[in-house]
Amino acid sequence: MTQQIAEALRDYLGAKGVLVVAKAEHLCMTMRGIKKPGTKTVTACALGSIEEDEALKNEVYRLMDF
Repeated sequence: MTQQIAEALRDYLGAKGVLVVAKAEHLCMTMRGIKKPGTKTVTACALGSIEEDEALKNEVYRLMDF
């Protein structure tokens, strides 16, 4: 899902670089499996100039307060 959102933003906006971070609580981890409510999963997808330039990617993450 995170990659699909990043690709859609890149394609629709014509952006040179895109970084999408998704943070979600998965119901399957709350109701089944480890049964631990509040467990969050974080995924990220970087494309284009942000993916290619490690310093730029780190700066974007820093600005996002990660």
